[in-house]
Amino acid sequence: MMKTESVLLQTLCVPCANRCRYCLLSWDGTPVGAAWDRSVELARGFKTWIAEHRPELTFSFAFGYSMEHPDLRNALRTLREIGSPQSEFLQCDGMRMRDEAECAALAEMLAQEGVKQLNFTLYGLPDYHDRFAARKGDFDLLLRLSRAAKAAGLKLSVSIPLTAESAPQADPLLGLLRGQNVCDRIYLFVPHGEGRGASLQSIRFSTDALKALSADALALLNRELYRPEGEWVTGPWYREETKRTLLISLRKDELARCASMSPGELIAETEALDEAYYAAFPGFRELAERYGDPEGKGFYRQRDLFHHYRRLYASEFGVRVRDVMDERLTGSRRY
Repeated sequence: MMKTESVLLQTLCVPCANRCRYCLLSWDGTPVGAAWDRSVELARGFKTWIAEHRPELTFSFAFGYSMEHPDLRNALRTLREIGSPQSEFLQCDGMRMRDEAECAALAEMLAQEGVKQLNFTLYGLPDYHDRFAARKGDFDLLLRLSRAAKAAGLKLSVSIPLTAESAPQADPLLGLLRGQNVCDRIYLFVPHGEGRGASLQSIRFSTDALKALSADALALLNRELYRPEGEWVTGPWYREETKRTLLISLRKDELARCASMSPGELIAETEALDEAYYAAFPGFRELAERYGDPEGKGFYRQRDLFHHYRRLYASEFGVRVRDVMDERLTGSRRY
């Protein structure tokens, strides 16, 4: 029995300054999210309803595509009032260009408003990162923001995606970051295939690229979470998903309909989308028998490999069902 544990309400109403090759939300320059003020109104009503009718559920509210909200200070106060984790943790890629003084002012404001931690994504060394993010100077901006965050007393984590292209850059990049002495945590991860991440399949990190990493770098990759396809297919590592988070995306083209429904109706509708999607596909083991490569060298996390196999199945059999993994739309996350 699948158990709903949490609900995330979001609006993708804030533009992002980057156009990354790896973008969960497939940012194309046009925000799809409903207006901020109307979304906040719905979020407040949602929180009240859940507290009264479904107190076992965790509720949060967030915005994207980036954190460059035109009134960020008051947005953070609103998030804090609603109890959103985003009021304390900001993923700060795609911010507008700022000089040292502007970065310091931003970091000081964030600290004043109760933000505890920032996270940045670095795709590789400066030139490669800027090409990947499609913005010249983006790497240097992140370093400026990092130094400002450190000076303001904020914690800073840096995530580094691993591909066949970026793996040889991991150790030099770690050396550069450690030389800055601003990071509280650095970790490596293997990009998923969602959104524009699907375009990275041809350069997916694999066992062949392991030799490009020192033991020091490899220690920053969670090998319990990320395994070669062959290990998932032949080993005992796959774990059945029994819980889910619902993601309700407030979009311009659906806001009126969402506003006309009660939170309970929206939750039920989203659960039905989740059930319909997963009912359209065989389970992981059956899909792995059909599409899995026991010698597969590409690294995946469990959810990503399952999604990869479902895409292959949908293509082969012409399955037409709403992809609940598309985070621009209302959907879900199972775990």
